Amino acid sequence: MSPLPTAVPAGTPSAPPLLGRSPAPDLARGWMLALIAVANVMIYLVGRPYGFRQHVVEDGAVDHAVSAAVVTLVDGRAYPLFAFLFGYGMVQLSERRRSEGAGDAEVRQFQRRRSVVLIAFGAVHGMLLFPGDILGWYGVVGLLLAALMRRSDRALLWVAGLWLVPAAVVTGLVYGLATGPERGFLWSFEMTDPLAALASRPMEWVMAPFGLLPVVTAALVGVVAARHHVLEQPFLHRRLLRRTALVGILLAVAGGAPSGIVAGGYLPAPGVSGSVTLAVVHALTGVAGGLGLAAVFALLASRSPGRPGVVVGAVAATGRRSLSAYLSQSVVFVLLLTLPLVGLGAHLGTAAATLLAVAVWATTVVVSAALDGRGVRGPAERLLRHLASRGRGPRRARLPRPTGSVS
Repeated sequence: MSPLPTAVPAGTPSAPPLLGRSPAPDLARGWMLALIAVANVMIYLVGRPYGFRQHVVEDGAVDHAVSAAVVTLVDGRAYPLFAFLFGYGMVQLSERRRSEGAGDAEVRQFQRRRSVVLIAFGAVHGMLLFPGDILGWYGVVGLLLAALMRRSDRALLWVAGLWLVPAAVVTGLVYGLATGPERGFLWSFEMTDPLAALASRPMEWVMAPFGLLPVVTAALVGVVAARHHVLEQPFLHRRLLRRTALVGILLAVAGGAPSGIVAGGYLPAPGVSGSVTLAVVHALTGVAGGLGLAAVFALLASRSPGRPGVVVGAVAATGRRSLSAYLSQSVVFVLLLTLPLVGLGAHLGTAAATLLAVAVWATTVVVSAALDGRGVRGPAERLLRHLASRGRGPRRARLPRPTGSVS
């Protein structure tokens, strides 16, 4: 997204007050979790040769097609969307704390403390369940954002642009050099000995962010967008959102399709230099895709500004419990897919794994909707808020707030 106007254009209806929680960010987080489930489930597939971008080599026509679609539309696109929403959520959280009477110093301290707690969450998640964890990395990104939060929009966008290319090159090297047939990273998924797998996870968890470096750009753009309430007030930014959605999605498809065609087995993998080039382009356009998806969800939310329907309300409820839902996905995948347990990861094809991921996500939606109906926050959100709020002194009186989320 480009720099945004700070004033409301003449003739535009005045914006509603921002006392309540806008459904657009929560709706985007809810749908985002479906994409993350599809992206993550592929890492659990084992027992076969690995191909381009470390996707398993498939035999069936349907699996080939799904592999191509996942690499084109999901890989490297879901996590930039998550990062955009993470940066957006940090600004929302800061504004909410200030509305409760907190000063700037207290807000920054809370942001740093919350980021450190998120790193701790990620460490536990990475060691016990999923070494490809992103919570720890996003905690580090949170510390960076907290340090830059007082910078101008222009400065943040400059940092975002300067970071993107070298970050995409590093990420491209990670994926471009790991073209199979052996597993190139996250080796613990191939281990049948749970103790050996556990011992390898600390190193895997520390290495995982090198495949996610470009998301910093999306997070910084999220901060700028949140300052102008782009998702909460889409009617004021409809032209920007439409342009971002169109350009971002087109770039993501154009940049991801070559890698998808190779991963789907329709063309042989190129040499090392060609694989790295494809991976760099995939990473660069993935950030555009994440921003495009955020714009799409904002436009969808703006179509039903009143009381949302059952499905939209349930997905938004999942977004408000995105941390709990994300961790729940890992628990189910570990139980069903890993070799020491049920071990379905050695038998499912890409298409079946995708269906499983969608089913697991749908289950979290149903559970989240039930919790929302009872006014119950997600357990991980409650714990994160409790740990991040410890030691900040007497609580101030505050407005009633709806259920929290990871961002």
